Amino acid sequence: MRELREAQGFSLDALAERSGVSRSNISLIERGQSSPTATVLDKLSTGLGVTVASLFEDGRAGAAAAAPSPLARVDEQPVWTDPASGYVRRNVSPSSPRSPLQLVDVLFPAGQRVAFETSARDADVYQQVWMIEGQMELTVDGTPWLLEQGDCLSMRLNCPIVYRNPSRQAARYLVALASLPFSPERSF
Repeated sequence: MRELREAQGFSLDALAERSGVSRSNISLIERGQSSPTATVLDKLSTGLGVTVASLFEDGRAGAAAAAPSPLARVDEQPVWTDPASGYVRRNVSPSSPRSPLQLVDVLFPAGQRVAFETSARDADVYQQVWMIEGQMELTVDGTPWLLEQGDCLSMRLNCPIVYRNPSRQAARYLVALASLPFSPERSF
């Protein structure tokens, strides 16, 4: 996250103002001394103008770095667990070369809920959620959608979204994200 922040020229104070996350909390997260919740990561990614998946990409660059691989082996894919809900996300897509498409595999525990206060970003980000197992209720900008195995919901990441597993079984779904340069004429 520090690399993304510095690459965009944001100070800790500037990112705190853009994201609504305190400067001290950002500093703790960047130093690996705090494990942020999914909601905090969403606020930070919105402040940085990127997707949450981008926060888990390997941003190492420079002459000493090896040439990026277009292959992401399953045992090398970043995995993160939300400390608040216990949901587990695995970034499936290779982190480099950068692509406008990102795939994330999510295992969401039974009975859990996560609310994202997503708002407009510096890029248009579109997301599709494809249910692999179980069911999820997604509320997108106040409209509830119940997804069951095989269902797919498409949305733009510019409004609040609530994920809730109403069942007694864990749910598994794939999230596909595509980022495009911001265009005020584009609607969804």
